[in-house]
Amino acid sequence: MKKSRDKSVATNAASMADIAFLLLIFFMVTTSIVNDKGLDLVLPPLLEDVNTTNINERNLFKILINSENKLLVENETREDYKHLKADIMAFVLNKGKASNLSDTPKDAIVSIKANRGTTQDMYLHVLDQAKAAYYQIYADLLQVKPKAIRDNKLSLDQAVAYKKIRTEIPMNISIAEPD
Repeated sequence: MKKSRDKSVATNAASMADIAFLLLIFFMVTTSIVNDKGLDLVLPPLLEDVNTTNINERNLFKILINSENKLLVENETREDYKHLKADIMAFVLNKGKASNLSDTPKDAIVSIKANRGTTQDMYLHVLDQAKAAYYQIYADLLQVKPKAIRDNKLSLDQAVAYKKIRTEIPMNISIAEPD
């Protein structure tokens, strides 16, 4: 018996398209798309709902960041943000003692304004320093570490005291539109 070598082996290509579509549908259904969270910022109210109030210049701690990432803090030029946290804490906790610092912690406002050429890195470092100053103030008054507040690891009594402190010393950080 002679075997023929002329027979060609053919596969059915119609079922390949079905398998490809099934795989495509499977991956579309099972794949999850990661959403970036971005910055956790509280946006200002709509312009219709804004109540304008006059702010005493004494209660405004101004931080300007130029396009070269240099700081102008209370009309003093600075190369970096290293002492910013301590300056903000002194400004907020002044309680009317020094005439160039805030009247009360409740009235103190930290204003951050950046230039359009400012890098995100520098902007976030300055914002972090401002927030760190407030968290340090809260932690000092509660006699805990700032990390305990940020991680929400306070006892019930500390949480109640923290809420009271936040009403007495609100985190007033104003983020102005860039030039």
